[in-house]
Amino acid sequence: MLDIKFIRENKELIKQNNTNRKVTVDVDRLLELDEKKRAMTTDIETLRAKRNQGSKGKPTEEEITQMREVGESIKKQEEDMLAVTTEYMDILLQIPNLTHEKSPVGGEEDFSVLETRGDTPNFPFTPKDHEALMLEKDLIDFERGAKVTGSKFYFLKKDAVRLNRALISYGIEVLTKHGYDLVETPDLAKNSILEGIGFNPRGKETQIYTLENEDISLIGTAEITIGGYHANEILDLTDGPKKYVALSHCFRTEAGAYGRTSKGLYRVHQFGKLEMFIFCAPEDSEKMHEELLAIEKEICDGLGFHYQVIDIATADLGGPAYRKYDLEAFMTMKGNESSVGEFGEITSASNCTDYQARRLNIRYKNAEGKNTFVHTLNGTAIALSRFPIALIEQNQNEDGSISIPKVLQPYMGGQTTIQ
Repeated sequence: MLDIKFIRENKELIKQNNTNRKVTVDVDRLLELDEKKRAMTTDIETLRAKRNQGSKGKPTEEEITQMREVGESIKKQEEDMLAVTTEYMDILLQIPNLTHEKSPVGGEEDFSVLETRGDTPNFPFTPKDHEALMLEKDLIDFERGAKVTGSKFYFLKKDAVRLNRALISYGIEVLTKHGYDLVETPDLAKNSILEGIGFNPRGKETQIYTLENEDISLIGTAEITIGGYHANEILDLTDGPKKYVALSHCFRTEAGAYGRTSKGLYRVHQFGKLEMFIFCAPEDSEKMHEELLAIEKEICDGLGFHYQVIDIATADLGGPAYRKYDLEAFMTMKGNESSVGEFGEITSASNCTDYQARRLNIRYKNAEGKNTFVHTLNGTAIALSRFPIALIEQNQNEDGSISIPKVLQPYMGGQTTIQ
């Protein structure tokens, strides 16, 4: 969340930022409640001081009556204060982060393409999508996944399982080389942690599976668990940023996804993911954002992907992100009459500045010795839904086999193709 003092002093900037992000929040009502809350805090403190003063010495009957009335006034004001604070926090938590000046203004399709990398696949045959290829080779079973669990769940089989394990091992090797600490996180988190990171565990459009009668939910990404790892802590950053690469399962309802691309593995309810996460000093966050992007490109270059890097537009950033890059890989599943394929998202890298840290109370001691909120960043290293799509579709051969990228072959016992 944003600092209320900053909102007070920059009301019009906040309103314009909300407009650019296509977010409707009543900033005027928030500031009205803020003023009311501060006045009520002063009144309650005055009454408490009066009560404390009256408790000194042996009170008279009249003073006892007065103190009783003061106590009742405090109780009533505290009840009113709770109602005001609840509404105040509800609105404050809806206000999105500020936005980087270079982020394009607009909606989902208004991103800027920063660069395109890798060779465009050249198919001297009509290419298939990953679902067709995997079904032909008995690498996946959606039908039994639906029977056992539900639609968009699946059983992964044979070389597809080995391929996923190879991708994770490759990602871990790259990240540990860059000094990231490997963590395997829980697959569930308290709802307060989800809310601190910026996920809403409730409502019709939530992406989160919540356990009934429990204040706990399945995570949609390890960003949630590793982001909450240092909640309510003061970090020592004298040796530089804290960098983690976190392995977890991810669970998403995909509510509101009707009509969007969902073929095969592209939009499923469960998958594995390797997630990068950084806690750093504010002055380091833009440099760390570029580092996350560079690592994502290193991973995709190693796999030989044809992909593009895009700068996400304001209305598609989500609440916590100050700036976000996506990598979109070439996918034949997105082909149409005029093209054998189009680009589809496989990773993102976000700088969330102090937005999450303020909500989760994660601070560090700066050079002046003052406890200051850290900046948090996250980025996808390997997503085991989207990465296999790009790999299988870009590396398919005319005979139906799939070439395994050289960087993965050592993790698959030297295997070079999936037949």
